[in-house]
Amino acid sequence: MKKCLLLACLFGLIGLFHPAAAQQIPSQDIMLSQYEYPFPVKFISVHAQGQVLSMAYMDVLPAKPNGKTILLLHGKNFNGAYWDSTAAALRDAGYRVVMPDQIGFGKSSKPAHFQYSFQQLALNTKALLDTIGVKKTAVLGHSMGGMLAARFALMFPGTTEKLILENPIGLEDWKTMVPYMSIDQWYKGELAQNYQEIKAYQLNSYYAGHWSPAYEKWASLLASWITAKEYPLVAWNSALTYDMIFTQPVVYEFKDIRVPTLLIIGQRDRTALGKALVSAEVRAKMGNYPELGKKTAKAIPGAKLVPLDNVGHLPHIEAFSRFIEPLKKFLAQ
Repeated sequence: MKKCLLLACLFGLIGLFHPAAAQQIPSQDIMLSQYEYPFPVKFISVHAQGQVLSMAYMDVLPAKPNGKTILLLHGKNFNGAYWDSTAAALRDAGYRVVMPDQIGFGKSSKPAHFQYSFQQLALNTKALLDTIGVKKTAVLGHSMGGMLAARFALMFPGTTEKLILENPIGLEDWKTMVPYMSIDQWYKGELAQNYQEIKAYQLNSYYAGHWSPAYEKWASLLASWITAKEYPLVAWNSALTYDMIFTQPVVYEFKDIRVPTLLIIGQRDRTALGKALVSAEVRAKMGNYPELGKKTAKAIPGAKLVPLDNVGHLPHIEAFSRFIEPLKKFLAQ
């Protein structure tokens, strides 16, 4: 149990652990080959770091196109499938919607040897857009996807028409506050994961005590491949991406973003890496999204901030109507 709680504690889970009976979750292989995504899945080959990797994506075309595209970038504990409602609403509004699974996530390759960087993920994503013929797009990133979206906008400003950051992590530099966690330590924590730990972490850090059936399928999906024979490979890739998040802040470059930017920030969110490793005084200052949202809006030239009161880390799931309306309004401007 102590090992299982390690990862949750590192993100600031303090109590409220629910020792309910284990869920009967269908087991998935590490490519989620039996899990049906909300839209048809295609694949491209990514040539990177001396190997050929498979990158999954959904490319949703509207019945009545408005000529615009939006790229949706998923968070650390998710994949492209959790954009289901968002993609459907944007498609119905006339947008082409592209949703990749980044390498190491979802239905994409889980390489045994790979140096993760946001630059590399941005290059992979640009290769996908080039392959499907998208020259300009709005870019929406949630959580870890927000860090990637910011990096993409910095690397490819000519491709990025607008930038939307939904409760992005990385609005503060955790390595200036928290002792370094080695990849081996992250890996050990990932190997010890189970459904109850995943749900308890999300209940506290993401939803702050709020839970509904809408969240259940995503916690269950994250737990579904833990029993797979190759799960250690998933755990290893996850450990590498934690290290990427911790060691590669983009916060210092927000001032250099030169595209119209919208911040949608759930105000109940308190997500931060390493809270359990610091003093109570430092911990109290970490992951303060109401303050971090204001600070980031000032740092990015011309950025607009939409604060969502009493909403946690996943506005597009927890408060969809309050999320989608300002998003569509910003895209239409």
